[in-house]
Amino acid sequence: MQSYFFTLSVKYDFCEQFYQPGINTVVITSDDGKRIQLPVTNLRPHVSPIGIQGRFRLIIDDSNKIKSFEKIT
Repeated sequence: MQSYFFTLSVKYDFCEQFYQPGINTVVITSDDGKRIQLPVTNLRPHVSPIGIQGRFRLIIDDSNKIKSFEKIT
């Protein structure tokens, strides 16, 4: 398994796009510079009235399947 850490700071107005038809994935860049394509369904639970703010950890298995996506701070 691999872990990736990243910081997100996304305004609420931009987060509204996560709920539009046809928007299924986003690309994020981890702290080590790796670009990761992530389904927006993983981000939706973290949207607040100010958007998405904080540090996150993504854990994937050896088949690149998401095992865990969580806010850590």
